[in-house]
Amino acid sequence: MCKFPSIEHETLIGLDKMASETIFALSTAPGQAGVAVIRISGSTAKLVLEKMSSSFPEPRVAALIKLFDPEDKAELDRCLALWFPGPSSFTGEDVVELHLHGGRAVVDGTIEALAKLPDFRPAEAGEFTRRAFDNDKLDLTEVEGLSDLIAAETEAQRKQAIRQMDGELSKLVEGWRNRLVRMLAYLEAEIDFPDEELEEGISAQVKHNIEQLIEDIKHHLAESHRGERLRNGIKIAIVGPPNAGKSSLLNALARREVAIVSDVAGTTRDIIEVHLDLSGYPVIVSDTAGLREIEENTTDGIELEGIRRAKQNAESADLCLAVFDIADRDNFDTETLKLLNSDNSFVALNKNDLNQADQTIPSSVSGFDITKISTKSSDGLDILLEKLNSWVVSNMGQSGSSSGITRQRHRSALLECLDSLGRSLETDLPELCAEDLRLATRYLGRITGKVDVEELLDVIFRDFCIGK
Repeated sequence: MCKFPSIEHETLIGLDKMASETIFALSTAPGQAGVAVIRISGSTAKLVLEKMSSSFPEPRVAALIKLFDPEDKAELDRCLALWFPGPSSFTGEDVVELHLHGGRAVVDGTIEALAKLPDFRPAEAGEFTRRAFDNDKLDLTEVEGLSDLIAAETEAQRKQAIRQMDGELSKLVEGWRNRLVRMLAYLEAEIDFPDEELEEGISAQVKHNIEQLIEDIKHHLAESHRGERLRNGIKIAIVGPPNAGKSSLLNALARREVAIVSDVAGTTRDIIEVHLDLSGYPVIVSDTAGLREIEENTTDGIELEGIRRAKQNAESADLCLAVFDIADRDNFDTETLKLLNSDNSFVALNKNDLNQADQTIPSSVSGFDITKISTKSSDGLDILLEKLNSWVVSNMGQSGSSSGITRQRHRSALLECLDSLGRSLETDLPELCAEDLRLATRYLGRITGKVDVEELLDVIFRDFCIGK
């Protein structure tokens, strides 16, 4: 009786075949350019040089070659070729790079020619980096650092990504993990050799070390999500009553027409976002629907939804920038005032060019940082922008020199680790304590990819572009 292989067996065979195939992709941006780079990686990558090239370059030395179609020997291009024998390459495999002239016909013709070579196929998104991870060239935090570096839009994001790609976060987490392994070794010795003359007070010393480790991890978790905010962008919500000038202020900060400006109250119904670079830090400024007290019997469901989203955006923002019409100084909107607090709120009194007679500060906003502005004449906007820059630097500057937690998955793993460490302190049985420490090491291992990471890989690597 013939027995068919299981689905799991067929899947493993498929994965092995994919890993054994040589992959290729355009690693530079598509479209016409001066130079286009095609990257090839795999055990048969050198076939490119043997079957398509006029010469075989020395390892890691750029050489000018003629590139031919492997079948009809038609010349494709004169280009630079680089040959990186594994394991001394980015992926750990044999790697070839072709630096072509960047015309579409040259690139398309070369890609079509590569597909004619045996066991060659186009790479999936992130597959080069996945192979680097599989061959221990990068751990997961370094992979994420590389992804962040490619996506970096500001100086601070670039610096954080380089630190993570260089392994700063890996070293920090592995240092914690090594401390746990040493603690486990002492506990295992006490469990396995109870009759031996071991050093007294091992359990007490281990628990003291656990307490110190808990404090170290808590210290890194208590940095107000700086690493995550730096990676994703600091959120500033512009809030205020209708027709106060919120959209005009957003346009002024963006230096372009982003939002529709109208004298008709309620023009802005949905949230409009603009990405800015303030002192090298990424900032997302959002214009929201005008806030005001709504009558109970109102039938304007769109306005109600806009106000709900505006409040939700303001509550989740790192900073609220409230805009009021200075002419309404005696009747500022109470719904806007409810969203403000002195720690993370600025107030901009707009239309100051029309109302300069009374310079007193309304009592309802006297406890906040206030700037009088005019979005029409631009008066005070430079002062307000400087205040925003200073606030961003003071709140984010401390993240510029430390190994920050840059993703929610890092934070979740550390919180799980802390739970396990906390349980280990609550028991007097070394066996239970050791088991909790083993769980704690496993959670730390998930950050760098040492253990239990299969379910994370597809999520991480699918965000990469083709050719990286």
